[in-house]
Amino acid sequence: MTSTAEATRSIQRRMVRTLSVAQIFSGLGSGSTLALGSILAVELSGSEAWAGSVNTALTLGTAATAIPLSRLALRRGRRVALTTGLAAAIAGTFLMVSAVTSGLFVLLLGGAFLVGLASAVNLQARFAATDLAEPEHRGRDLSLVVWAITIGAVAGPNMVAPGAVLAGWLAIPASAGPFLISALGMVVGAAIVVLALRPDPLLTRRALDGGNPLPGAQRSGTWREGWQIVRQHPSARAAVIAVVAAHAVMVAVMSMTPLHMQHHAGHTAGNPDTIALIGLTISLHIAGMYALSPLMGVLTDRLGPRTAALAGLLTLLGAVALTGLASQSMGSVTVGLVLLGLGWSATTVAGSTLLVATLTPAERVPVQGFSDATMSLAGAVGSALSGPVMGLTGYSGISAFAAAVIAAAGVALLRLRVRS
Repeated sequence: MTSTAEATRSIQRRMVRTLSVAQIFSGLGSGSTLALGSILAVELSGSEAWAGSVNTALTLGTAATAIPLSRLALRRGRRVALTTGLAAAIAGTFLMVSAVTSGLFVLLLGGAFLVGLASAVNLQARFAATDLAEPEHRGRDLSLVVWAITIGAVAGPNMVAPGAVLAGWLAIPASAGPFLISALGMVVGAAIVVLALRPDPLLTRRALDGGNPLPGAQRSGTWREGWQIVRQHPSARAAVIAVVAAHAVMVAVMSMTPLHMQHHAGHTAGNPDTIALIGLTISLHIAGMYALSPLMGVLTDRLGPRTAALAGLLTLLGAVALTGLASQSMGSVTVGLVLLGLGWSATTVAGSTLLVATLTPAERVPVQGFSDATMSLAGAVGSALSGPVMGLTGYSGISAFAAAVIAAAGVALLRLRVRS
């Protein structure tokens, strides 16, 4: 038994390293889309009413494919599921390039939808890190994989300059270049998963739990089944509410920040200084999301996931208070975006850890797919509403709406904490 436990720990350490390195490259996928999405949407559609449409398509892509990818993981293992998602996202980046070169808005939305699969892969990868993790280290291992995306995700929005150089060599519009760099990063990430994620962590979990059948293999892995499992566990419901609220708020505020900054600067979409400032701000926001996630994992393991999730929601509340009350100060908006990322990180790591800790091995994968799909759908709704809300109430109105969502989630968590 001791020998088996030590072998499992060795495999787990290798799996965490492999997933972490793959995340570094696959994280390039959505960075350029986040930085340029709202600007390209307005440019190609001709209307600011469509400003949030690209990020909506991106998050809808994640929401629509999270459950199918989890079902694929149940049947074939994590390696096949993660690779399939990245392959589709790579195709999406080429659609984004085609949209920029042709000026077709519909191609932009289609490409963003497929790029959303990269986010679905990144979400599933954090759960893959817990397949073989020891209970007392689940938060740490999950957060290490989340942290690894920092390099690629932060670099993504800053691919504008090298992407413009690449675009010049290929004689295509400058804003198309960053998406080609994103595609290359995801190709490298997929290759790492295919070659190095061996043995497959989920299939290894099956062997450790007695061979056939794979825990949860008889489960359909549908949205309905995931909800039926979640509703039986108050702690699981609390975890899902936390990650869903955090993601909806983060996406809604972040989606409109580039457009708000562009309006404040009074420059055109193609102005290099404006794009560079927007890229820097989004990079700092993404750094807040991922750079300190190992610390969030340690705090989750030590304080407990419920306490850490509530702390994350409080941080989010402080972030939107800053962006709402000081929206005309670009320095304050930048600090608010960093806090927004930190609050999202704490809530997501803690909520995901609570979800794994609450459920049996047979229940985890279907509920993980349900949780990822629901949080992504909430992000899509937040992104879709953010454009009209900004048009009616301005950037401060989005922050006020976000504050209301966070407060409601906090109250729900406290009530479910008492029940559980």
